[in-house]
Amino acid sequence: MEIKSLYQPFETYYMETDEYVSQKHKKTFFELVFVLEGNGKQMINDHSLPYAPDKLFLIFPQDKHGFEVQSHTKFLFIRFNDSYLKTQSRNWVQKVEYIFHNHNHMPGCILANVSDKPLIRALAEAIIREQSNNVHNRDEVIAQCINTIITIAARNITIDDVANKKSDTLDESLALLNYIHQHIYEPEKLRVEEIARTFNFSSNYINEYFKKHIGESLQQYITKYKVKLIKTRLKHSNMRLNEIADEFGFTDLSHMNRTFKKFTNINPTEYRKTAS
Repeated sequence: MEIKSLYQPFETYYMETDEYVSQKHKKTFFELVFVLEGNGKQMINDHSLPYAPDKLFLIFPQDKHGFEVQSHTKFLFIRFNDSYLKTQSRNWVQKVEYIFHNHNHMPGCILANVSDKPLIRALAEAIIREQSNNVHNRDEVIAQCINTIITIAARNITIDDVANKKSDTLDESLALLNYIHQHIYEPEKLRVEEIARTFNFSSNYINEYFKKHIGESLQQYITKYKVKLIKTRLKHSNMRLNEIADEFGFTDLSHMNRTFKKFTNINPTEYRKTAS
């Protein structure tokens, strides 16, 4: 199977075609594909799904992926790799990192929020215009558009992840998970008493509610989420281990090491070596 690589931090590629058939291949980079016009099939791993205008697809480096075009199609491909992530500010990475460790995503369009579709289209069209105009700061404008699209994609993956759990109280469950994701770097706001107060639950009931609708205890979810984000730091940044431990509110580096190894059976230093 063909393996494709990206030799710069990011690139965008616009394509119009009537007969394009892309054979399944693997890549060493992330890819977002937005369909502006046309119909056909998206092949990803062991699935074949129809595509249509205003669909946004997320393809991970591990995915086997291709397209079969059935009518005149306009694609915008957005490709970015580890080095692009490492150039971004920590605050931006904190906001969108959910997207990078959620490899067990469902195939198909990731835009769970329909109202985001015209926004993505406007950003895609702006990127295409900037590509065709060799003007000052073009690359910076394109990069800002890409960052906005990635941010919206991360938000939609969060929504879709909760929706797939089929909770009968989706709005409350989504709000609770979003609260945890938003405050994952603020340990005082993740205390049971503080979360219960914020969501008008009793402290005794919050764990019961969380386990019923999310499938695991509140503390287990918070710790597992931290471990996933630590994996992102180890793989996509050059941060020192003590900096990561401090960022996630561990008492010291040994505390983070013990927690990480408990959930992964490997220590952070070894994980960084194997993930690089």
